[in-house]
Amino acid sequence: MTKYLVPILFGLLGVSILLYLGIWQIQRLQWKQEKLDKISAMMSGIPEDIPKEIDPILHQYLPVKLSGTILDEKVFVLTSRPPIGPGYRLISKFRVNDRFVLLDRGFVKESNRNQISSLGLVNVTGNLLWPNEVDSSFTPEPDIEKNLWFARDLASLSNHFQTEPVLIVARSVNPELDQVLPWPIDTTGIPNNHLQYAITWFSLSIIWLGMTAYWISRMKRRRE
Repeated sequence: MTKYLVPILFGLLGVSILLYLGIWQIQRLQWKQEKLDKISAMMSGIPEDIPKEIDPILHQYLPVKLSGTILDEKVFVLTSRPPIGPGYRLISKFRVNDRFVLLDRGFVKESNRNQISSLGLVNVTGNLLWPNEVDSSFTPEPDIEKNLWFARDLASLSNHFQTEPVLIVARSVNPELDQVLPWPIDTTGIPNNHLQYAITWFSLSIIWLGMTAYWISRMKRRRE
């Protein structure tokens, strides 16, 4: 029996570590789901006036309602929206009293890009958002000549439009053009891969156990 002590200990140690990692991911899954539930509840809360002093951490996803003027200045952010297909997010410069912010009005099909006109005064409900879409290694620089961007780069967009670094993602715009489909925020874009990680760790623990059993069986055959 002592000859099998090393593979047994090795197997138990490996399985224990892998099971621990799987259980930890299940705990992380529960934590993440609670966090997503809180974010979802905040997103769908009662809209309020846009704060005078804005904190990107404190006010992320804050539901807001406001009236303002959609100005002529706008950009198109290349994207795709299943099941519609390729198109753009339409982001306009938005004046609210004496403030200038950015308004993500929604999705525009490629065929409708040249049909977008200014609306003037509108009523908007939506959420504040500081998106994290820029990858310094892979996101191309915007094509200013074609008015085409490849991410909602809030710092660059606010500098381009000379606005506050504040983005409102519209849930509804009244009135709005038929060519613009509102694309409000939700939790589907927030990654939650802990279940897949847990399944991976538990699967590896089974494989580890099987390899240990195979190791011991080979040792037995050699002795025979």
